[in-house]
Amino acid sequence: MTILTVTHRTVYRYASPVEFGEHRLMFRPRDSHDLRLLDTSLSITPSATIRWLHDVFGNSIAIAHFHEMASELTVVSSFRAVHYPLALRQVEIEPYAARYPFSYSAAEVADLGRTAERHYPDPDHKVGLWARQFVDAGPDRNTMGILIAMTRAIRQQFAYNYRFEMGTQDPVLTYDLRSGSCRDFALFMMEAARSLGFAARFVTGYLYDEKLIGGGSETIVGTGESHAWVQIYLPGAGWVEFDPANALVGGKNLIRVGVARDPSQAIPLAGTFTGLTGSFLGMTVGVEVVAQPDGAL
Repeated sequence: MTILTVTHRTVYRYASPVEFGEHRLMFRPRDSHDLRLLDTSLSITPSATIRWLHDVFGNSIAIAHFHEMASELTVVSSFRAVHYPLALRQVEIEPYAARYPFSYSAAEVADLGRTAERHYPDPDHKVGLWARQFVDAGPDRNTMGILIAMTRAIRQQFAYNYRFEMGTQDPVLTYDLRSGSCRDFALFMMEAARSLGFAARFVTGYLYDEKLIGGGSETIVGTGESHAWVQIYLPGAGWVEFDPANALVGGKNLIRVGVARDPSQAIPLAGTFTGLTGSFLGMTVGVEVVAQPDGAL
């Protein structure tokens, strides 16, 4: 296991004091069999009243209401957790789903709902045909083999781009540009997998480099900021993690915070302000992940 300390600091700066509207924060992970929270903290300046809720996906959400104007807004979230990542060899799929295609059971379909439906137009079938090539590549049509090949292909064929624009690229645009951020790659793979009938959902969280604890040698992209990847539902294994930005499968190096049907539902920090035109000067985001080996508790 790995003991992780994550600190996420966001600072918004304004030319003059502004009034802050409601802000929605998605920074706190949920306890699970693969991630056990040890302690958490949340600091907001200027002062705010915080209320907590679980959203429709069961994510832990903080809602902040502010009491004063300010020319700077600082949000610092931190937590310490024990991580038990799933190794690829531990992914066990039901025999009937081990080969593609397969059908989800009636009970699963009812709850998977729109996670198995495509959400973005693909009029020329670019994304769908790109996904189909992995099905046709091998005669065995091994389910995990198809998804692993898809994950690795995005890492190999697409250039990672640190985009500063808000939002996520349309999957067809990501295909045409052959570049994007981790959020863009996650959405592209979601839509590609959905085109094959897989249920997929978006994950927001953090990435840590195993070199911090003496393991691994591959270059990891997406550290130092929030990260995004995909979960795909496989009978017998459940929601399995796939990170196309780094060709990672099974949860290694990935610290899950929240899941959603669409990236727009999984923004780490969102809110409004009221002020003079041109007040907003910019923002800075910094994520620090400290990893300790087993026994450091």
